[in-house]
Amino acid sequence: MERPTVLIVDDEPDIRELLSMTLEGMDIEPDTAGDVSEAKAKLEAGDFHFCLTDMRLPDGDGLDLVKWMQRHLPGVPVAVITAHGNVEAAVKALKLGAYDFVSKPLNVKDLRKLVNTALKIRGEQSGANGTELVGSSPAMKQVRSLIAKVARSQAPVHISGESGTGKELVARLIHESGPRSGQPFVPVNCGAIPSELMESELFGHRKGSFTGATEDKRGLIRSAEGGTLFLDEIGDLPLHMQVKLLRVLQERAVRPVGETAEVPVDVRFLSASHRDLAALVARGEFREDLFYRINVIEIHVPPLRERDGDIAELATHIVRRLAPRMGMDDVTLTPAALKRLSRHPFPGNVRELENALERALTLCEDRRIDAADIQLREDAPPGPRLQVEAPLPGDAPLGSQLEEIEREAIVKALEQTRYNKTAAAKLLGISFRALRYRIKKLGLE
Repeated sequence: MERPTVLIVDDEPDIRELLSMTLEGMDIEPDTAGDVSEAKAKLEAGDFHFCLTDMRLPDGDGLDLVKWMQRHLPGVPVAVITAHGNVEAAVKALKLGAYDFVSKPLNVKDLRKLVNTALKIRGEQSGANGTELVGSSPAMKQVRSLIAKVARSQAPVHISGESGTGKELVARLIHESGPRSGQPFVPVNCGAIPSELMESELFGHRKGSFTGATEDKRGLIRSAEGGTLFLDEIGDLPLHMQVKLLRVLQERAVRPVGETAEVPVDVRFLSASHRDLAALVARGEFREDLFYRINVIEIHVPPLRERDGDIAELATHIVRRLAPRMGMDDVTLTPAALKRLSRHPFPGNVRELENALERALTLCEDRRIDAADIQLREDAPPGPRLQVEAPLPGDAPLGSQLEEIEREAIVKALEQTRYNKTAAAKLLGISFRALRYRIKKLGLE
């Protein structure tokens, strides 16, 4: 079997020799280059499986090479060697498409692990084990394009979007499309774990470390060893746990409760939240340093109302998937049913659409879903009325007072509906378009 080939790009002969010896000990064929120009020439002429480049080179830097490879050799993963503590350079490299980074002084064990994982990329199959993201709208095409780009990387990805849009599905696709696809995918709902149990659940514990710890526990982070940890609703993570998670991301190690030593972990971190993390940072409810660590790359999953033309395709796909589970075959959706669905704003997004179709399958006759079989929540559920403060005191002009009242009302409506603009518009008694206009006018975007 032919040995994989790796190109090492560094202007220091001693470093090139050390890295070459390390790779040869892994049964890998190394080649070297001393600058960007030589590296480009060798990459164009040869068939390399991986590239490892230093950041500082005589005729440019590693970022130049990363950008060039993304254009000319997108199938070859590239990692960069950064100075110790230079997080800014590492993050920039990841955003440009680098697979991963390794810091000086080089740790041989970490380097071997990085190279072995990266080499799996060339052997991975296209597609993602049957997981499917349905929709032909431009918005969904962009999401799929981003998934394909970030799947080859090891960069932390944050997935934003409203509840019910399919953020976990996106996370699974990233995992299944990348080199870790054969390893565990561990989803964790941060909002569902009691605060007092969170450290033990995530980091594990040693037997006897606290009352009730009757045996050693590995913890969810270590359960994802070699694979992907998906932290859903990370915005609900308490501040004291945010500090501990930040250290895991920085050191790539965890310390179980009751242990004195840290345990190294090889895990890719993905996160998601329906909340605006930047707004939480501004209010002091989420650590800024953690935000920048997990948000190296962001994928926004659009709400269903912004996915023009996707509802019919999604509805057909969902019915085909659900019908066999309910003992039905060849169920069709009438044009009237599809028209009714397409006119609904779906504040609950894909999850609400699926629930509506599951009810319709129960009600329909002759394996045919008609408009009358579809029960939708046309009106927002009744909620508390908005209480707006009295006009501003003093000599403020009436226009300024009214604008401030309007601003306060919109902010409160958005907070009450967890920033669901469709539901907020209904609560305010205005159209979605009118709310969007006012948000823009008042600078609340």
